[in-house]
Amino acid sequence: MTWPALHVSRSVDADPETVARVAGDPERLPLWAAGLSTGIRLEGGRWYADSPMGLVEVAFTGPIELGILDHDVTMPDGTVVHNPMRVLSNDTGSEIVFTLFQRTGMTDEEFRADARLIADDLARLAELLERP
Repeated sequence: MTWPALHVSRSVDADPETVARVAGDPERLPLWAAGLSTGIRLEGGRWYADSPMGLVEVAFTGPIELGILDHDVTMPDGTVVHNPMRVLSNDTGSEIVFTLFQRTGMTDEEFRADARLIADDLARLAELLERP
């Protein structure tokens, strides 16, 4: 079985190494990933984020330096959600691609709402990366 998938992407005027370094830094998540993190802290070698869903654990599975920003989010109920995210070279800049899956039980409206939140997060990340 497979889930429906949507690739949400954003072009940015920053090289892939910079994008991976910034986007793959858990401490910077609250600066751009409002859909995931309004605050984050490191406890016992694990990253915990205050999110709209409650307290979640965030773990990048990388390798980040290769532009693989996949991350697992452990929800308050213990469910682990795997989020594929890649940084691709796009001429002198980059393309950031997040794959959103419509998991079992997710309504079409919830899927569309998640896609909008991801697009907003990627727009904030682009602004962060393109600041002088």
